[in-house]
Amino acid sequence: MWLWSPVVIYMVMIFFVSALPSAPLPQQVSDKTGHLAAYLVLAVLTVRAAGGGLPCRVTVTVALTAIAVASGYGFFDEWHQSFVSGRSSDAADWVADTTGAFLGVGACWAWGMMTCRRDV
Repeated sequence: MWLWSPVVIYMVMIFFVSALPSAPLPQQVSDKTGHLAAYLVLAVLTVRAAGGGLPCRVTVTVALTAIAVASGYGFFDEWHQSFVSGRSSDAADWVADTTGAFLGVGACWAWGMMTCRRDV
């Protein structure tokens, strides 16, 4: 429960921000960068949950779970935004979400490789 709670809380936060008429991003930050960063964090939280904590060895199952959860939620988020006044659904945003998920998983994989290696 304690591993998956941050994932769910973060998803609720994304849902709340997506329900606003415009994204609360600084002017210097593009929409795509905001999507990439948000879903990178979601992927890291999901790796943490699926891997039993961080740092961890990122197995194929953990990686695919994190990418599927983050990318799937990104797809849901774009669908949700299509119903919000002032917002729109954009496939490029979903691509940014999925790219962020891959980067988050990659960062966790590298961290796990550096800290969880065994000396032979």
